[in-house]
Amino acid sequence: MRSERGSVSLFAAGVLVMIGTLIAGLAGIGQVLLARSQAVTAAEAGALAAAPVTFRPFGATGSAASEAARLVRANGARLVACTCTHDPGYEPRTVTVTVRVPVAVLGLREFTLEASAAAEFRPVALLDVPEPILRKVFHPGVAPLYD
Repeated sequence: MRSERGSVSLFAAGVLVMIGTLIAGLAGIGQVLLARSQAVTAAEAGALAAAPVTFRPFGATGSAASEAARLVRANGARLVACTCTHDPGYEPRTVTVTVRVPVAVLGLREFTLEASAAAEFRPVALLDVPEPILRKVFHPGVAPLYD
């Protein structure tokens, strides 16, 4: 009959390796999720910052794109694209911002995550005029939703 001495320590070592692998995998997933959250936050902040600047500076020192880039950088990302053209009109406009965030999973492999966000700005909301009157002024052929 063979001795089974030491088989428990071999089994324990195998379990420890499996637990270590599981923890490393969960840490890698956590890093990716954190970077994804950072990218989404940066894109949303950039879009929200740029949207009103397409109408008027509102204290911003540069263009809408530079304002978006400033907030994207502050959130640890890099601005890839910003569709935010200046428009002095009172029509609603939508600003779209795309950002990239680098992430190194467990220090082994580095790649970038990309996120986009959009923000709508309605300059008409700055006016202190009831909505039915605004509809008659800016959309004279369209019936108001309510009177």
